[in-house]
Parts: sequence; structure tokens; C-alpha cells
Amino acid sequence: MQKILIVEDEKTISGVLQSILSDELTDYEFVIAEDGLEGYKQIEKEDFALVISDIKMPKLSGTELLKQSLSIKPESTFIMISGHADIDSAVSCLRDGAYDFISKPIDINRLITSVKNALAKETLKKENKNLQTENKTLKKKVSKKYQMIGESEGLKKIQDMIEKVAASDARVLITGPNGAGKELVAHSIHNQSDRARGPMVEVNCAAIPSELIESELFGHVKGSFTGAIKDKQGKFEQANGGTIFLDEIGDMSLIAQAKVLRALQESKVSPVGSDKEIKVDVRVLAATNKNMQKEIEAGRFREDLYHRLSVIEIYVPPLDERKEDIKSLVEHFAGIISDEHGTAKKKFDDKAIEALKSLSWTGNIRELRNVVERLIILGGNTVSAEDVASFVRK
Repeated sequence: MQKILIVEDEKTISGVLQSILSDELTDYEFVIAEDGLEGYKQIEKEDFALVISDIKMPKLSGTELLKQSLSIKPESTFIMISGHADIDSAVSCLRDGAYDFISKPIDINRLITSVKNALAKETLKKENKNLQTENKTLKKKVSKKYQMIGESEGLKKIQDMIEKVAASDARVLITGPNGAGKELVAHSIHNQSDRARGPMVEVNCAAIPSELIESELFGHVKGSFTGAIKDKQGKFEQANGGTIFLDEIGDMSLIAQAKVLRALQESKVSPVGSDKEIKVDVRVLAATNKNMQKEIEAGRFREDLYHRLSVIEIYVPPLDERKEDIKSLVEHFAGIISDEHGTAKKKFDDKAIEALKSLSWTGNIRELRNVVERLIILGGNTVSAEDVASFVRK
């Protein structure tokens, strides 16, 4: 049960305050201190939801109690009371950090209102603090999910490039084979940018039917086509103030490409079936596993859109070109997978790592993760080269 401290040298007044407030605040326990020094010792010893303190008291005045208490517990909430009220005292207490100042004779209704408001403020402050802690924890988890693991020269070049481009709003085209980590690069750019507090909206262009991609990106209005039963906000609008990541951009239809080009040129989008233009502030990151020059030559991708998207181009090499990262990646995945399965983290001996390095990884990092999970489930307490030979077919 939370506690409220009443610091008052007149027992009659402290008794009346406790009696009145305990009827109103049944969820709180009340503690009485008979002077400022005793009050300070109580505050040193434990945390109180609220401190109600007289100003003129022996041993330690209320104003000194306020200052000294806030110096050790700055989030404490004080309501000050005085029979020697004047404007200067009130201003001084509020300036020093008191929530409110009430003069004697005490207006009971005014006191109850002030106490309830102070407690509500304190509750809101704690909820906000808890929410901030949860958000930080969530961000750490998200950050860990998209962490780039390894020490190879190829990876260091990518990280250096990310550090340089993140602070700008330059559009970035991320290229490389499937499973190499293009999504990680996109998230790293967003997380290190000034837009990190804004949304990061991902669109897999290859997974959306060509007839729906326009609606997905720019939204639509009710009745604009069969099945449009209500207005829908598009991904560009959802990403306003943040980043949109267009994955597999090479699979986007030419019609949708023209619309994206216009959105990039004008920073505006128009929902399907609407003449309304919506201004958006979005950084665009794109990724593809295709050779974009060949796509342009074949007439499947607009050259003007390519140049708009590839202000900066980052190439993510396949895992076969950076096998020195395999040991770090295996250790990283082993920790994550063990946590997911609720088991102790398994070790991979040196020969197992060398056996994994000797293999070709056409599925890249995504394939390696799947293999690590298989070996953790099927292998011995320490995963060996024999386990790799038994459970990894190449």
C-alpha cells in the first residue's frame, strides 16, 4: 500500500488531516511526523506518494525539508501548508519544487482537490516512466533483432557507409542476393538517422499482387474498386515523418513505378479513386536482388525511377564472400534460438565452425540461421563437426 506522509508539529491538526484524508483515500496508508527533522528521516527511509508539510516547525522548517528532500529524492511530491501565509512564501515554495501551497485555516475541499490532483499527477508520472522503460526495452529488443553481426571487411565497409548516409535524407538502394541481410541494412540506416523516432514501414513489393500494389502504397477511398468497403491509408502516409522500405522493388509493376516516381518528385500521394493530394515527408529506402541495369534494358524498370532511388547504392555481398563472419553469426543465432526455445545456449566447437565455413551458402545468412536452429535441436550438447556432417545436407 502506498503511503502519504503528514509533517505537522501540532497533533490536533495532523490528526484532523489524517482523519479527513483517510476517509477520502482508502487505498493509502498515512504516516505522521511531528517535526521537520523527523519528516526528513522518514523520507530518507522510504518513498511516499505524497508529502503534506507545514512550513513553520521546530528543528527543521518546511521550506528546508522541501529543499533537502528534493535534493535526495527529486521526484517527491509536496503540498505545503502554513498559518503564516503570504505571497512570498507561496512563490518560494512553488519555485523550490512544491506541487501546491495551501494557507491556514485550511479549506478542506481545496485540500482534498489538491491532494487528489497531486496523487493523479504522481500516478501519471509513474505510468509514463514505466512506459518509457518498456519502450526502451522494446527498442533494445528490436535493435538486437536487426543487429549486424561480423568483422569481415565487407561488413565493415557496409557499416561505414551506413554511418555516413544515415544522418542525411538521401535515398538508398540496397542490392544483393536473397538472405544476405538487405533488410538489416535498411533498419540500421533508419535506427541511426534523425527519423529513428518516426515509423519504419516495410513493403514487400514481390508479395503484393500488381493490381493491389497502388492501393497498398497510396491508399484508397471507399468505393474506388470492388472490395474497397472503407477508406484505407497507404504505406507512404503511414510512414510520414519516418522511413518507408520498399523491399524487392524490382518486382513492382510499371504502373506503380510511375506513381512512386511522382511521389518522390512531389512528396505527395493520391489515394486510389481520389483527386485529393496528401503531402508526405518520407525517406525512401529500397532493396532488390535483381540486376537493375538488365531490368532497365529489358523495359521492366524505369530508368528515371532507378536514378531517383539510387542516390546511394549499398551492395550486400553473399555469405560465401565473407565466411569469416560465420563464427560470430553462429554464436549470435545460437543465443537467440536458445532464448526462443527456453533452453541453455549450446556451444559449437571449432571443428563444427570450420565445417560450416567449408560449405557453400546459396541461401546466405537466412539459410545459416535455419541450419544453426536444426543443429541446436538435433546435435549434441556441444555441436560437433560430426553433427554438421549428419544433419546438414549440401
